[in-house]
Amino acid sequence: MHKNTNALVKAIRFATVTALAAPATVLAGGFALNEQSASAMGTANAGAAANPENATIVFFNPAGMSQLSGTNISFGAAVLDIDAEAKRAEARRNLPTPPAPAPIMAEGSRGGDIADPAILPNFYMTHEVNDSIDVGFGVHAPFGLAADYDDDFVGRYFADKTELTAIAFTPSIAINNGKGLSMGLGLNVIYAEGRLTRYQDLAGTIYQQAFAQATSGGLDSADADQVARQQVQAGPEPYADVEGDDIGVTFRVGFLYEFSERTQLGLSAQTGTELNLKGDMELTDFPASMSPNGTSTLSEKVEVPLAIPESITFGARHRLTEDVTILAGVTYARWSRFEELDIFSREGDSGAISQVSGRTGETPINHVTEKWKNTWQFNVGGIWQATPEWAFKAGYAFDESPVDQYVTARIPSTDRHWLTLGTQWKHAASGWTVDAAVGTLIFDGNAKVNERNYSHENPEQVAQLQPGVEDPSYYQAEYDLSAWSAAIEFSKAF
Repeated sequence: MHKNTNALVKAIRFATVTALAAPATVLAGGFALNEQSASAMGTANAGAAANPENATIVFFNPAGMSQLSGTNISFGAAVLDIDAEAKRAEARRNLPTPPAPAPIMAEGSRGGDIADPAILPNFYMTHEVNDSIDVGFGVHAPFGLAADYDDDFVGRYFADKTELTAIAFTPSIAINNGKGLSMGLGLNVIYAEGRLTRYQDLAGTIYQQAFAQATSGGLDSADADQVARQQVQAGPEPYADVEGDDIGVTFRVGFLYEFSERTQLGLSAQTGTELNLKGDMELTDFPASMSPNGTSTLSEKVEVPLAIPESITFGARHRLTEDVTILAGVTYARWSRFEELDIFSREGDSGAISQVSGRTGETPINHVTEKWKNTWQFNVGGIWQATPEWAFKAGYAFDESPVDQYVTARIPSTDRHWLTLGTQWKHAASGWTVDAAVGTLIFDGNAKVNERNYSHENPEQVAQLQPGVEDPSYYQAEYDLSAWSAAIEFSKAF
């Protein structure tokens, strides 16, 4: 059943402005976000690729637009609140032995709760062109990441702020053959901006200089060591702040096949890409005596490559009775594309920060080994149509974490279980439908971090300060993780 109406341009403009204001979040399937639709969230996204309830199918499987009549809009927002706090944490500073007879541990707090609540708005629209062709459009936040530690965080030399905000604009088209088979294609134009900050550890340089001065002044090694340690603790801590943005494109292709009035299957696949977040790095509170231009603030043009994974999703929907529908799905994501988080200079060896860091050639200014793994997500859910107006939903998903051996302070994560409940109210006379959903994330144990500074040339080996001398610094912690989410969505068929 198809009918036509005018497109709601004002609603599109409103959703675009609202989405651009969306804050990022953390710990949601790598840095992919599950909270794209309240109607799908009610069943933990189970079978979403095969269940075109409303215009949000633009995101899950563009082929499903062929089963929507006339013009449809859906808009809403999700709230995600994650409690991520280290219950124990310690860090060793970058001070090789010798010359120091014993290591110097970093002083500070466990960093507090690193994740604030995030609001994730969305808007989707579909329109039937004729009996064979449907078009659609979406504005949503497919990826996001945010962590912010207290300023006195003991691991501040490894991480302070981590932010990624991504907004996708998704024009789509679907074609059906009139015999139960539909194919869809969507284009995701992604605008992303990111920020990375941390404090710089000058312990080794400060200690060696202070130790040499103390011994040349007549102090023995033990007393010189104490003086040098005091200088380290009282010394400057330069602050590195990197910001950049980029625009990238991915494609989504989908298929939907209706076996019968009761059963249908959907398949949706998305290509990957690599964003190059280009911007500036600023280093403040740097000792002027060590600066190439004699100032305490240094800047350099940089870029941060960020891999976006390919993914493929299979979904199934089966109506057991007139009132009960069961759903299932599985998603495979190629997170192994994300091997490292590096900051590269765009100025070469002449850059001010490159000079003070000793970086040359193709070596990054800063390197973090990630070595993520490919992941699976499994979903099951059900819908009970209790009355013509009211439906109730429930769902469960197992979401595998891509973070494997190299768990970092920026993304402390483990596998998680997603339990959701939802409800749907339809007003037949007006064509409006309201969906609401709540969910909780249960994490598999505590996230254990044992972060080191690894070599860019050999990402699985600890970096060397000089031949035969490993960088001794580390950050070790154990995080207690919990989360809840809620979403609401308004849909209308014209």
